[in-house]
Amino acid sequence: MARVVIFLYSVVAYVLFLAVFLYLIAFVGNLWVPKSIDSGSATDVGVALIVNLVLISLFGLQHSVMARPAFKRWITGFVPAATERSTFVLAASLVLALVMWQWRPIPGVLWTTEGAAATALWAMFALGWGIVLLSTFLINHFDLFGLRQGYLHLVQRVPTPLVFRTTLLYRLVRHPIMLGFLVAFWFTPHMTVGHLLFAVGMSIYILVGVKHEERDLVDALGADYIAYRRSTPALIPGLPGASEDLPVQAQREHA
Repeated sequence: MARVVIFLYSVVAYVLFLAVFLYLIAFVGNLWVPKSIDSGSATDVGVALIVNLVLISLFGLQHSVMARPAFKRWITGFVPAATERSTFVLAASLVLALVMWQWRPIPGVLWTTEGAAATALWAMFALGWGIVLLSTFLINHFDLFGLRQGYLHLVQRVPTPLVFRTTLLYRLVRHPIMLGFLVAFWFTPHMTVGHLLFAVGMSIYILVGVKHEERDLVDALGADYIAYRRSTPALIPGLPGASEDLPVQAQREHA
C-alpha cells in the first residue's frame, strides 16, 4: 500500500508541475489566462517592485536550496528516497504558482511591435519553450520530474544511475533547459517594465543557479563532466567552453 501511495504522490506532483508549467507559458506571454505578467490591479510602483523581488527571491531560494545534494540527503531522513525528487517538483510548482498569483504588474512599455517583427518575436518565444520541453526529454523527462522514481519504487526495482550522455541540444550547450527559459523570457513583442523585471530577475537566478549546478555535476560525474565543460559552452551556442580551471580538489578526485 505504501508503494502505491508513493507512486500516486509522484503522479500528483507531476500533474501539478504540468499545469503550472503550461500556465507559466500563458502567464509570460499574456495569453488566455485571467492573471498574466501584465494583468491585474495596478499598485504603487514601489510596492509592486518590492513584492515582485521578494517573489523572485523566494523562487530562487527554493530552487537553490532544495537542489543541493546536502539538502537531498537531509530531507531523505524524513521522507522516502523515492519521493525526494517529487517533493522538489511539488515545492517548486507551488512556489511558482505563488509567484504568478501574487505578481504585481508594473506599467510602462519599453517596446511593442507589430507585423513581421511581432511574428518573429512570437516565433522565438515559442522556440524557447520548445527548447525547454525537448531538453527535458533529451536527458530523462520522467526522472527529472520524479515519476521514474515513484514507478520503480512501485514495482520494487532499484533505480540505476542515469548514464551521462550528450545528445542534440546538449552538444551545443551544457544547459539547454536554461537557455530555453532565457529565450522565452526575453523574446516578446510587448515588453513592459514588469516583464523586464521578471526577465532580469529570472536571468540572474539562472546564471547563479548554473554556477552551483556545475559544481554538483563535477562532483557527481567527475572527469566526464570536466571534459564536457571545457569543450561545450554553458548557455550560448558557438562560444568556447569554460576556460577557467576547475577547483584543484575536483580535478584530483575525478581525474
